[in-house]
Amino acid sequence: MFPFIEQITALSRKFIVYFLAIGFLTPLTAQTTGKNNMQLDQWLRLGPITTPLPAYHKDTFQLKDLLAFEPMETREWQPAPNTVLQWDRSTTFRWNPISPAPDTIRFQLPGDTHHPQIIFLATYLNARRWVKAELRVKSHHLLEAFLDGEKLGDKTSSESGKKPGELKQTLKLETGKHLLILKAVWDPGNTNSWSITPSLSVDKKFGGDALTISLSPQKVMDIHHLLDGPKVDGVSISADGKYATVTIRQTLPPTDESESYLELRRVKDGKLVQTFRGGTALSRIQWAPGGEKFAYTDTKDKKTTLWIVDLTAGTTTPILKDVEEFGSFLWSPEGSFIIYSIKEKPEEDKRGVKRLTSPRDRWEWFRTHEFLYRVNLPSGTRQRLTAGKLSTEISSVSPDGGHLLFTRTVDNYRERPYTTTVLCELNLSDLSVDTLFGSGWLNRAEWSPDGKTLLLLGSPELFGDLGKNVPEGMIANDYDTQAYLYDLASRKPSPISRDFDPSINKAVWSRSGRWIYLSATDGEYVRFYRYSIAGKRYERLDLETDVLDDFEVARNREMGVYYGSRVTYPARAFVVDLKKKTHRLLSDPAAADFKNVQFGRVERWTFTNARGDEIEGRIYYPPGFDPQKQYPCIVYYYGGTVPVTREFGGRYPKNLFAAQGYVVYVLQPSGAIGYGQKFSAYHVNDWGNMVAQEIIDGVGKFLDSHPFVDKQRVGCIGASYGGFMTMTLVTKTDMFAAAISHAGISDISSYWGEGYWGYLYSSVATANSFPWNRRDIYVDRSPLFHADKVSTPLLLLHGDADHNVPLGESDQFYVALKLLGKDVEYIRVADQDHHIINYHKRIIWQKTILAWFDKWLKNQPEWWEELYGEKEKKE
Repeated sequence: MFPFIEQITALSRKFIVYFLAIGFLTPLTAQTTGKNNMQLDQWLRLGPITTPLPAYHKDTFQLKDLLAFEPMETREWQPAPNTVLQWDRSTTFRWNPISPAPDTIRFQLPGDTHHPQIIFLATYLNARRWVKAELRVKSHHLLEAFLDGEKLGDKTSSESGKKPGELKQTLKLETGKHLLILKAVWDPGNTNSWSITPSLSVDKKFGGDALTISLSPQKVMDIHHLLDGPKVDGVSISADGKYATVTIRQTLPPTDESESYLELRRVKDGKLVQTFRGGTALSRIQWAPGGEKFAYTDTKDKKTTLWIVDLTAGTTTPILKDVEEFGSFLWSPEGSFIIYSIKEKPEEDKRGVKRLTSPRDRWEWFRTHEFLYRVNLPSGTRQRLTAGKLSTEISSVSPDGGHLLFTRTVDNYRERPYTTTVLCELNLSDLSVDTLFGSGWLNRAEWSPDGKTLLLLGSPELFGDLGKNVPEGMIANDYDTQAYLYDLASRKPSPISRDFDPSINKAVWSRSGRWIYLSATDGEYVRFYRYSIAGKRYERLDLETDVLDDFEVARNREMGVYYGSRVTYPARAFVVDLKKKTHRLLSDPAAADFKNVQFGRVERWTFTNARGDEIEGRIYYPPGFDPQKQYPCIVYYYGGTVPVTREFGGRYPKNLFAAQGYVVYVLQPSGAIGYGQKFSAYHVNDWGNMVAQEIIDGVGKFLDSHPFVDKQRVGCIGASYGGFMTMTLVTKTDMFAAAISHAGISDISSYWGEGYWGYLYSSVATANSFPWNRRDIYVDRSPLFHADKVSTPLLLLHGDADHNVPLGESDQFYVALKLLGKDVEYIRVADQDHHIINYHKRIIWQKTILAWFDKWLKNQPEWWEELYGEKEKKE
């Protein structure tokens, strides 16, 4: 056997120098023979730990049971050299680096040799690509192996003879760093010395540098960073600004379940006061308008209980118990009652037939109606407020508690968007109704603090042309949400955001009435603004986030709480002093999970399109990026009406793609909201005509400007409208080496008629255009009718329960490409709708995306073959 250092090639030398520079491994990490047998010669050791067998253990508890019993949850371990583990109140152990002999690790026994001993060994495996390896560990004593917290296998025998037993397991390692832990148990009755001989063998086809080892926990992002661990999911603040709650959601692997719980924190210093945690689905936290009280719901077995927590009295009281089909709730401004809703399901027609009453009647929930109730406090007496044949949805309660705003929606086939939302005012004394107005484009309504004005959110056409700001001849994009003030005395609206380019997501009045606080999509950011009623101007308040997920403002104090993420960090919760414009961290539940995760840099990159408009974009670099190398590239876009914002993670996690060794380019083609009404109006009636060319031009300019990207190894991916864009692009260009369309639209006319929201979305995207009067859109711009032009290997992904974009959109494109002899694969995800939600299915779906790109952009088909059973081609 030759020493590793003498066999190393010039290429692998460069690889090791590169990884040394980014801290992934230390010199001489692994020794590789001509047979690609790796000797695992760097370990962290914890122990030995003296572990007596339980009292009365004879005949019921053996050494193999001690091996199987896990004294700690290894799934959470991130061992590092010389870090200390608190074992119990008086005992600590240290992870000590050891450098064993080339093939065998020998353990020194402590003075107590009458009881079993346990030692843990840990090392990190760095997979440069998807790789399959065989682990073999020999010992005369008992062994157990874990990979990334999951048990690999064990050896429960204890051999007293000369020949040791062996633990043998196949490892399938995805790109990134993996923690290998060996648990060794010494049998006091075995006279053989305590030692282990570990090794890894790797098939030559993966290359000599595919797998290395290190002692550093520094790693790149993987799918479990994205899905596992606690995540901020909501915030709220008390009326006096003294307390805040942070809602945290956490998946519960290996199940598909998740848990939501609350942190109650003191605002002035962020100190945790109490945790509300019980394994149920806690949600919808709302503070009372006065006092130190808040309400929340928990749901178990589809029954919801509404609780009120009184911090002053120290009580938690259920005000509504085990309500089936509970909807939403809202405190009255003076705190004497709560408005809530309950859903009522229709009786099924036992004949098995259904006469549709509306295109929306295809929705299985359409005939489920929502009605409003009031529960009085503290008595708990209840009153039903609304009934009828249409749902009634809560909007706002008047400042004096005497009136309620609610909406009803009816079909209106005469004009876009083919439904009308009617805003109504309910007198809570006699339940009489005053209809204020109806429009197809209303999103939200809220009373001003003095009760004289309504704050309305809706489209540029909420009141005809009043809120529009587009050139003559253009149709506004009605997803570009605007704000209006509606005077209740005169019943006249006035637009307040027509010249404000960001698109408004949420807006609330301050108690003083001086300000309206709002979150708005501002290009690739979601930012926090306030609007001065007197000054009629907007002011941006800088936060500690790139994408603001949500915020709340204290009722009686100029304090707020918010949560959101940055482009390379998951969501955190913060306190904001609205008077001083200062911020303070409130909760960061993901900190422990991400403390050792390395990210590449993200930078802005733009180009100018044919019209002279700047098209915004950004680049995600792989961790340890080397500009002298060439990288494969993934291009991501949506292309529809919203930009791809800078939130962390998401369903198409650019950071995860970059961690796999890809440069990722994201661009925001024309038609996206957040850049002004004129820019967003380009979306209307385009359907890929302008956007496809912008993507092609932009990618071409990007490649010319970045020589470290290999032009022959560029892939593209998009979903929903972005999936349509993928299908369109591969009919127009061969610049991509691989493409992925998730839930894409192949035939605009079939989506228009069959998708649950097809004709409603088209009321914006193809305003005033229909299959019978715009063949140039519905046929000519549908990828299905250009399938013969496809030359790019294409992966189609679709949930088989998708109601938004029907499964047939991928079906028909797949059939066309198969008949044409094209490179196409089609993966359906069972029982999933437009988004892949199920924990395990999302993991396999995400791995499918990465494996497809590895196959075509890295010439590494093994992962794909492992997932989908392709046979290796024989030479």
